[in-house]
Amino acid sequence: MTRQVHTVRGDAAIVDVARVMRDQKIGDVLVTNTDGTLLGIVTDRDIVVRAVAAGKPVDKLKVADIVTDQLVSVSPTSTVDEAIKVMRTHAVRRVPVVQDGKPTGILTIGDLARHQDPRSALAQISSAAANN
Repeated sequence: MTRQVHTVRGDAAIVDVARVMRDQKIGDVLVTNTDGTLLGIVTDRDIVVRAVAAGKPVDKLKVADIVTDQLVSVSPTSTVDEAIKVMRTHAVRRVPVVQDGKPTGILTIGDLARHQDPRSALAQISSAAANN
C-alpha cells in the first residue's frame, strides 16, 4: 500500500488536480469531503475520458464534475487476498484504504504484483521510475 495519498476536495479545479498528478508523478487523487472522509477518486484517465474527450470546458470543471463516487475500498486490516478479491470483483486497478471513513492509503494493482510476484513484468514496471 502507498501510505502517502494526495487528496483534494470536490470543489478543486480539474486543471489543479492534473498539475498535482504531473508534479507528484501519480495517476490518481483521492477526493474528500470537508471533514476528510472519502468522497471518491479521480484518475488521469477520468480527466481524459470524462472531461477532455467529452469536450467539456476543462478550465472551468471541478473535480466533483467527473469524480468516481461509487467506490470500493479496503481497511488497513484487510488481507492481500481480500484486496485482490475486491479488485477482481469490481475490475478496478486502485483501491483506497479507509479507516473510519478517512483514507489512510491506496493499494494498486502494481503494489499487489510487487508483493505477490516481484519478478513479474507488472511488478518490475510498477517498480520502475516514472517516465513523465
